[in-house]
Amino acid sequence: MDPLNLVPYLPRAEWSLGPGDQGWLAMLGQVLKEYQTCTRRRSLLRARVMDCITSTAILPLLLGCVGVFGLCKLLRWLRTGACVQNAVVVITGATSGLGRECVRVFHAAGAKLVLCGRNAEALEELTRELAASRATEVQTHKPCTVTFDLTDPGAIVGAAAEILQCFGYVDVLINNAGVSYRGTIMDTSLDVDKRVMETNYFGPVALTKALLPSMIRRRKGHIVAISSIQGKISVPFRSALMDETTAQGRNPSQVAQDVLAAVGKKKKDVVLADVAPSLAVYLRTLAPRLFFSLMASRARKERKPKHC
Repeated sequence: MDPLNLVPYLPRAEWSLGPGDQGWLAMLGQVLKEYQTCTRRRSLLRARVMDCITSTAILPLLLGCVGVFGLCKLLRWLRTGACVQNAVVVITGATSGLGRECVRVFHAAGAKLVLCGRNAEALEELTRELAASRATEVQTHKPCTVTFDLTDPGAIVGAAAEILQCFGYVDVLINNAGVSYRGTIMDTSLDVDKRVMETNYFGPVALTKALLPSMIRRRKGHIVAISSIQGKISVPFRSALMDETTAQGRNPSQVAQDVLAAVGKKKKDVVLADVAPSLAVYLRTLAPRLFFSLMASRARKERKPKHC
């Protein structure tokens, strides 16, 4: 006999609503109705928000905000130029590098320049170059030149007096002149250290002290100290320096524009160095040293006798 025929036939159960099921259905219907109401409210709110954004009242407000922001940027730019225009600006180390670019930038901005350096012929050549340059939107002035050596303490007092005779006062002093040297501490002679300190530190300090009383009397003046980023971050083999990383630094013309903007905005401290060159220097110099130091430490531990 087929086993399937042994299973008795069960009739299919039919479901019908009971007295207690009516409440559940009513509750379910209410929930669905509230969900549909919330969905319609969200759609209506979204539509109202879009209408407000695209309405004639919001668009002028947004455009007005953009206009105010642009006007503030324009006024800041104009204020930067106004602070420099017709101001007496003294630039040391004016014949080369960043100093030369600062001369061009401040001259184009309408400043009254006093160019300082050790080479009188180079200063005169730079003056002729500025005179031959095309006129800018603002009135430019013929620069004055003062020749002296920052490493000579006796010449700085007389140079400061000559600087003040050019226009009668000084608004901005840019201490840009400096020298660099590359070498280890052990291989660098003391004479090199003295020369670097005299040119990069004592000379600018002496010139600043000589010009500072005139600024105090006028209750007006701005002193700019241009230095290497290594004044904040020490880098190996740069105890006193110029290498390929330094030579591949930022363009002097860009830095000169940043100096002009910093003077106009009266900023106290501006860092213009990029992160990548500094990291490259650290990776080239510190990584090998760290590797050999770890290897030497491991070798010392292996040679150390073990006590049982």
